[in-house]
Order: sequence, then C-alpha cells, then structure tokens
Amino acid sequence: MKTTVAAYGLKAGEGERLHFSGADFLIKASADTTGGAFSIVEEIDPLDTPLHCHANEDELFYVIQGEHVFRCGDRDFQVGPGGTVFAPRGVPHAHRRIVPRTGRFLTITSPAGFERFFRDLSQAEASGASMPEIYAAMSRKYGIKWLKG
Repeated sequence: MKTTVAAYGLKAGEGERLHFSGADFLIKASADTTGGAFSIVEEIDPLDTPLHCHANEDELFYVIQGEHVFRCGDRDFQVGPGGTVFAPRGVPHAHRRIVPRTGRFLTITSPAGFERFFRDLSQAEASGASMPEIYAAMSRKYGIKWLKG
C-alpha cells in the first residue's frame, strides 16, 4: 500500500502551538500529517465548552490530567487521567473542568480537519478581530451548532 504522508514523531510539548480565549492548544496531528484520517489537538488548561454538536466529525476525548465532566447526549461522564469519552457526530456534548483552569486532554477527531477551527480562532484573536463574530462565522464554517442547555 502506497501512502502520501510521512512518518513523524513529536515529544511532549511539541506541535503547532495555538492560544485563544486564555487557553493553549497543541496540534499533534492534522489533516496534512494524517492524510485526512484524523486529527489530535492537546488542550492545555482547557476552556469549559457549552453544549454543541458537530455535523462533520466524531470526537474522542482522552484525559491526561485533571478531572473533567463530559456531557454526551443525556449522559454525564466524569473522568480523570486515562479516561476516555466518545461523542459521535450529531450528538450534543459539552465539557467542564471540576477544578477551574487545570487539566489537559487530547481531542481526537475523525475525519481530520477540525484542528483548523482552533487555528482559525487563534489567528483571529491574535489579529484583534471581534471574537463573538468570529466564533459565529467559524461555527458555521466548521459545522458546529451551539445549543441551549
């Protein structure tokens, strides 16, 4: 089988570093590096994320540090280091930290491409753009629907 992507390795703390809304993100795998198969974004001191759903990708969260609650559909999953939560596309989900401003987890999406949402938000904030307008535009662009709850 012939592949168009190259093998690579990253050490802890390596990857494309992004920052927005007071949180840090490391892109560990992207559409470009995986041939579009999946992406991995490490979220460092992650933000609480309101209820939303994705039209285009499935998400798997793998907790590295801290205690987190992930709501998926009508269920809450409290997980710590080594815990995993899967949110299929179209299923409403949200995230919150048990201890504010602490924690670390991987967001793995399939297919790849959602890492561009993080990149676009980081670049927009750095340019001084109006973030409420940017969030709305990026949500439309990447198939995210924000929900009440």
